[in-house]
Amino acid sequence: MKIIMINDCAYVGKTLIKYLPETFNVLHLTRSRCFFDKTFGVARRIFSTKGDLYHIHYLLQDCFLALRFGKHPLIGHAHGSDLRDTLHSKKWGWIVKYNLKNCDKILVAQPTILKIAKEFNDTVEYFPIPYDSDLFYPKPVNPEREVKQILLVSPHNFRVKGTDKFLYALARVKIPFKVKTISYGRDAAQVNVLAKKLGLKVEFIPRVPHCKMSELYWDADLVLGSFGIGQLDTVAIEAMACGRPVIHSIKKEYFPHCPLRSYRNIDEVIEDIEMLLERKNAMKKIKQQYYYVRRVHSAKVLVKRLMNLYLVLKSN
Repeated sequence: MKIIMINDCAYVGKTLIKYLPETFNVLHLTRSRCFFDKTFGVARRIFSTKGDLYHIHYLLQDCFLALRFGKHPLIGHAHGSDLRDTLHSKKWGWIVKYNLKNCDKILVAQPTILKIAKEFNDTVEYFPIPYDSDLFYPKPVNPEREVKQILLVSPHNFRVKGTDKFLYALARVKIPFKVKTISYGRDAAQVNVLAKKLGLKVEFIPRVPHCKMSELYWDADLVLGSFGIGQLDTVAIEAMACGRPVIHSIKKEYFPHCPLRSYRNIDEVIEDIEMLLERKNAMKKIKQQYYYVRRVHSAKVLVKRLMNLYLVLKSN
């Protein structure tokens, strides 16, 4: 079976392709952010490519073009912002709605957007974010150190990721620690200003390749993900897979079996930071979190489900 996979999001497509058997011949069409590549360039490639099935990440122009060119069967894979934000845009919302209505199958990477998608298409299914167990796997915890290392890993977006709330919490933590964060996201410049205002010493590091992210997780005693809209992000999944305790706020009604919390206020975050900087508590949490991601988010598990989806869709 020849699969044409178009675009990607948070390496989901790349990770799934890696674990698909050779009987699924996958051509992955990716693009840059330059104007030509994401307009005429991608249109030309989609039009000229023929496959047995099409799997497209993000319900935006790539998916729209494939549908207009009559590419079927087609899986539209929504990842969050396309349904959470773009769907309601006056400029682009009509494209997302068209895609939702006309795809042969809709997958959503977050259960928080499942209900939205079902308003337009009854084939919708939640497909958890996969992680690559060859890249992200547990290593022994670091030797006990007097000054703990905390990694703040989500993109700095105060509205969506709530990274500013973690800074306010860290400013009140009494256990000695160092905090390291990646300097990216729409509010990255504001993080530096806020950290200085709060008296926090933050080490800002440049973005690293995805294949090197595990080294950042392994070096940390504690990983802080997102205190935002309550979805389960890739960085939290990968950090848990690396065997490090993670603090990340989720909407518990959507992730009932996930060993993360739904935080109501900063005081609760402070309580958990101080608790998980204690080695005994951290080891217990690591075990719970790793068991969950291995069972629910491993690419080796999810690719079997994906193969069945492909076969069923192709036979219909």
